[in-house]
Amino acid sequence: MDLELKGKLVVITGSSKGIGLGMARGFAREGANVLINARSAEAVEAVARQIADEFGVQTIAVASDVSTAEGCQKIIDAAAKAGGADIFISNAGTGSNETVAEAPDDKWTDFWNLHVMAAVRLSRGLADQMDAKGGGAMLMNASICAVQPLWYEPIYNTTKSALLMFSKCLSSEMVKRNIRVNTVNPGLIRTPDWENTARELHGDAWEDYLQDVANEHADIKRFGSVEELADFCVFICSPRASYSVGSAYHVDGGMLKTV
Repeated sequence: MDLELKGKLVVITGSSKGIGLGMARGFAREGANVLINARSAEAVEAVARQIADEFGVQTIAVASDVSTAEGCQKIIDAAAKAGGADIFISNAGTGSNETVAEAPDDKWTDFWNLHVMAAVRLSRGLADQMDAKGGGAMLMNASICAVQPLWYEPIYNTTKSALLMFSKCLSSEMVKRNIRVNTVNPGLIRTPDWENTARELHGDAWEDYLQDVANEHADIKRFGSVEELADFCVFICSPRASYSVGSAYHVDGGMLKTV
């Protein structure tokens, strides 16, 4: 299936590793140009070179902190210089670990800026570029925790839930400009962060620990791969999914326990 993505410019935050990197590779495989972003200049430049060499597409490396207005503007300016964004994926984020009673105010603010305000600022700035090109697509990478929270990360749960609602509100506004907005809520995806945490907690038995987590939470009894999630996201952002507007998709192996 031709996803009609060749030559499109895709902006993906937090794309030097994990899910973001998987998405960048997925789009590049379809012939799209990609803007790689993370805080580390060394990391984004290395990934940009790797993808350009492997897939023969244009890559743009932007080192910036999207939890700040300045960091978001740096991405917006780079995309404009490259001819304007066609697709934007708000992916940058991280997990948390705290209790509501003990978490300080600044931790709440930091996660709000990273998960929510980054999406607000970038979607606002990149929408004008898409509008000038006749339309585009946006995807917010939230989490199953936006609707089915885990007890140990109330800040993550709350900010991802806010991102889900923001995406729904944004969709109604942007569809009038021929810009489709959707959300993906991943479940257990086997990222380097999951593997590193498992090694730290359980040493040589880390893979057994991950299997126990999958057995407990996912009906499919395994973690999803980054590539499985990325392929889904590439399709949803493509013109072949043109009637998908304002939806939230759970890619979770049966982890969600509600309808």
